[in-house]
Amino acid sequence: MLKIQNYTYARSLDEAYAALVKNPKNCIIGGMIWLKMEDKVVPEAIDLSGLGLDQIEEEEDCFKIGAMVTLRELELHEQLNKATGNVIHDAVKDIVGVQLRNLATIGGSVFSRFGFSDVLCALMCLDASVQLYHAGEMSIQEFSKSNIQRDIITHITIKKNDWKSAFVCLRRSATDISVLNVAVSKSNQYHICVGARPGVATRYDVEIDDIDKVASMIQNKVICGSNMRGSKEYRSHLVKVLTARALRKVESQDAGTN
Repeated sequence: MLKIQNYTYARSLDEAYAALVKNPKNCIIGGMIWLKMEDKVVPEAIDLSGLGLDQIEEEEDCFKIGAMVTLRELELHEQLNKATGNVIHDAVKDIVGVQLRNLATIGGSVFSRFGFSDVLCALMCLDASVQLYHAGEMSIQEFSKSNIQRDIITHITIKKNDWKSAFVCLRRSATDISVLNVAVSKSNQYHICVGARPGVATRYDVEIDDIDKVASMIQNKVICGSNMRGSKEYRSHLVKVLTARALRKVESQDAGTN
């Protein structure tokens, strides 16, 4: 059972950060999806919902997404999805159900760096960056490999780049966590991200245009593991299949057929 001893409704990022670093067991509560399932005592839970971080702002060269924006809001945002080839929409639309997506936030999804995260995989292929209150701005790739725990994500930034992109995954059931997920985007080269392997998503940049060769190459590079959802051998097979499927979806967009 989760026990919260004190609750802070932060009125500024300064206040939120000061409360967070005061005790290593204090935490940002976000959408309270996974946290409420834990058996722990939280001395102080910090709520960011009053800080105006629940907006998706379109600027001339990018989209700036506040950390408290929900996955459902990402799913339904027409301008963002049109500009990114629907990769974000496709990555979040099957995550559990609408009720959960109305609560889960992008900030919590990214900061947690879960190995099974569909969101992290999709953002990584779009060259997204993370704005942290203390550590500043860094790429999603850099953040996913970091050990940062005592900081606050304020925004996720996605640059506009006429993205041709695709997200595909395999689930054992409609609302289950992905057995494997793959996100691909194309600019001057392919950006291929593979997650739920079951480790955190990793990205490969490839210039070869032959889909079968690229899929085989990625299969040889990706390190897979086993868990209750699948063996490493099964996942390795899926890497090739899903990578080829995502590449073909991207190429169909390039040809104007999707």
